[in-house]
Amino acid sequence: MTTLTTQRTVDRAVEDRSRSLLRTGARRRRPTLPLLAVTLDAVVIVGVIVAASALRVALPFDRDAGAVNQLVSQIGGPMAVAWLVLLALFGTYDVHRLNTGVEMYRSVMTASVVAAGVVGIVCYLGKIPLSRGFFVLSFLLGIPLLVLARLLLRRAFHRARVRGRFPLRVLLAGDAAHVDEIATVLRRETWLGYAIVGALSPGPAPGAPSTKSGPETPGGVAYVGTADHAASLAEEGAVDAIIVARGAYPTSEALRRAQWALEEHRVQVIVAPSITDMAAERVAVRPVAGLPLVHLERPTGRNALRWAKRSFDLIAGAALLVAFSPVMLAGAIAVRRHDGGPVLFRQRRVGRDGATFTMLKFRSMVVDAEQQQAGLAPEERHDGPMFKMAQDPRVTPPGRWMRRFSVDELPQLVNVLRGEMSLVGPRPALPTERGHWDEDVARRMRVRPGMTGLWQVSGRSDLSWQDTVRLDLYYVDNWSMVQDAVILLRTLRAVLASAGAY
Repeated sequence: MTTLTTQRTVDRAVEDRSRSLLRTGARRRRPTLPLLAVTLDAVVIVGVIVAASALRVALPFDRDAGAVNQLVSQIGGPMAVAWLVLLALFGTYDVHRLNTGVEMYRSVMTASVVAAGVVGIVCYLGKIPLSRGFFVLSFLLGIPLLVLARLLLRRAFHRARVRGRFPLRVLLAGDAAHVDEIATVLRRETWLGYAIVGALSPGPAPGAPSTKSGPETPGGVAYVGTADHAASLAEEGAVDAIIVARGAYPTSEALRRAQWALEEHRVQVIVAPSITDMAAERVAVRPVAGLPLVHLERPTGRNALRWAKRSFDLIAGAALLVAFSPVMLAGAIAVRRHDGGPVLFRQRRVGRDGATFTMLKFRSMVVDAEQQQAGLAPEERHDGPMFKMAQDPRVTPPGRWMRRFSVDELPQLVNVLRGEMSLVGPRPALPTERGHWDEDVARRMRVRPGMTGLWQVSGRSDLSWQDTVRLDLYYVDNWSMVQDAVILLRTLRAVLASAGAY
């Protein structure tokens, strides 16, 4: 009797805590992202049409183009509507695609190119004397401005979510290990806006009695009930979505019944397969005999060794070397004038397939910096094999400003031209770090190391060793030229912001 009373007391305490957690906060009204995107696109397209008309009239050739304004006033409206319709047909306003970044930008560009083709064909078949200058200016200005507008919209929305605004309240259903794995990602990527309300333990097998869950997972996510009570818990807690991980339901039929129960509560069901750090381009869901099979394409890291990336490295590396030569000259003079020591710092690093090479940098520390490192080891910042200090006393005054704006790394452009490095790639590791590598970490060196990479645009020295490895492995497995271009653009922003630079 005493044991039964104790168990009932524990169950009641868990139930009270669950209700308290679910009722903390409520579903808040959020701005509809697709509606904001449509409005922004309409403003951009109308503005572009007006600007293209004015610019065409102002051009110094074909002075008889004064009739352009009259013609644009007649076809400008239908042209704008057709452009917006095609953007919608290509899925650029789909709420899921709006959160995917590169895929969304690609869809906007494709829809705009098709819109240009449609306008051109209709004007040709309808014998509409549309000004070619106006036509070219409209889409020449419109496509990049639409992409820029989407970029700014997503960035503003992500910043708002990082500050805790417009949260998506979610429950995580599954066994403790998978719940903690998902929770770790959602807590790290705060820009996604997922606010974890609690966890749902696996539902009982058919015919088995429902049981209460423990207080929380090892990762600290509080249990609020079992997965078979998802519908009632979602209604009580004003939950926006339930993320279903492995082990949440014993059978596919149980998951289907849970989804049926949730459809009345406007709660989104998200199934999280046991796949992490996989680019969307490598994942495809193909139904086979009613089974939604997830197909995973092969890793693309070896594609980064082909001629296209190498050609880009050679052309862009040479151009950057010429463009930054005045900055490099100023850096070299500053280092030499400070203490008269060598301008360049040469260090052995691990390159592609484990081969070592001499990496070049402007010397930003005192001449005997490596000899002094042993005395600084107790002050080491990172929990992995990397040595990095936020206030390293060995850094010289000119070295501080060079590190702040990454000027000390510009000599690595020579390594890029030699073929030892790439503009974008994993972090070039020290030979002393190799002894700490396991098989997974060694996979980073299947491609050339880079001057910049996901590790730099995601925090640079503020990253932990685990996060650095995770980002490098993601890059190797999911390489693409588009991703390289995005990283280079983000690098400029990271350098100007000086985030994690020391």
